[in-house]
Amino acid sequence: MNSAVTSKKLNRYIDHTLLKADAQLFQIEKLCVEAIENSFFSVCVNTSYVKACSELLKNSNVKVCCVVGFPLGAMDTTSKSFETKTAVTQGAQEIDMVIHIGALKDRRLDYVKNDIKSVVEAAQGCTVKVIIETSLLNSEDKTLACTAALEAGAHFVKTSTGFAGGGATVEDVTLMKSVVGDRMQIKASGGVKDIHSALALIEAGATRLGTSSGVELVKGLNTTGGY
Repeated sequence: MNSAVTSKKLNRYIDHTLLKADAQLFQIEKLCVEAIENSFFSVCVNTSYVKACSELLKNSNVKVCCVVGFPLGAMDTTSKSFETKTAVTQGAQEIDMVIHIGALKDRRLDYVKNDIKSVVEAAQGCTVKVIIETSLLNSEDKTLACTAALEAGAHFVKTSTGFAGGGATVEDVTLMKSVVGDRMQIKASGGVKDIHSALALIEAGATRLGTSSGVELVKGLNTTGGY
């Protein structure tokens, strides 16, 4: 295990996440407070909360990340582009979009790539992470999804929404890393709830962790003293 990961560094891997359908404003406010206190990289929220988070975080080093086409990815490209533009206008600095999973499985790869590219263009230079939903894909699917994201100009590939069962695994991060190499970064998301899993995913190549358990992860590293 990588002993170089300290609590100070680990916090900068974390996108502190709240995407539940029943999330309330007071919970979003708490999310932002925790992100500031722990100097997390970002908070990750749905579109309707971007403006509030942008205001709450404006004097901090915490970015606002917004999901697009979430969680199914099956809405049309125009809708994803519009949601992206709305999020960026309201203060989002990073966009996590879901691919059209059915189109990928149909091998409509031009559609998948153009869908991603439209979000990249709508993001106006902001970081775009592409959620491929690994639990619904076989190895060939995952390889093709990563290749499409790379060719479309996205910045990250991301494992999961956390809403389709399964979640981030070392095996998936390793496969994704083998496809994108150093040309893209990798976000591991979905079920990252303990320090052992977090460090293993980082060791496998993840450069960002999407989790609602960021506070617990940092406390866990402090308790264990790292590896």
